[in-house]
Amino acid sequence: MRIIRRENIALIGFMGVGKTTCGQYLARRLGYDYLDTDQEIVKRAGQSIANIFKTQGEAAFRAMERELVYNTIPRLRHTIISTGGGLGANAEYVSVLKQYALVVHLHLPAEDIYERVKDNRSRPLLQTEDPLGRIRELLEQRLPVYHTAHVELTTQNRSLSQIVFQILLNYHHHAPRRRKK
Repeated sequence: MRIIRRENIALIGFMGVGKTTCGQYLARRLGYDYLDTDQEIVKRAGQSIANIFKTQGEAAFRAMERELVYNTIPRLRHTIISTGGGLGANAEYVSVLKQYALVVHLHLPAEDIYERVKDNRSRPLLQTEDPLGRIRELLEQRLPVYHTAHVELTTQNRSLSQIVFQILLNYHHHAPRRRKK
């Protein structure tokens, strides 16, 4: 029988939904470590994500994500993990995450996401004529996997404190129980 350790919290969802902000706040509040998968890839590659996409292609970036999922995440303890939007949309990766973390899907409507990210030129997948259309298209593709999370929370019209409170309620509810001796 495989033992499931949910000593971590992993935040998945589309870009711009608040994974980084919530993750950093949660880590401080719990005294946990914090890992942003995109920033870890940037650190390891020594270049921005936009530059990785431009010089090496999306496949190279996805290979770096895979390495994190299989070689780094299983070793983490007491860590808040903020995933890149594509990592959390990969069913295989979410399945691995669910073994080591409470997986929380943060979400927003496409229009709200667009308003949050429209001026950010560092989002390679949105460098298109119709970024809102691209957001809708990607959301439609990714939502079936995002919906497999242990918990789903909207960040729309909620304060950071409200979102974090809901995550913590779910974390304590899903945390492994210690056996009494």
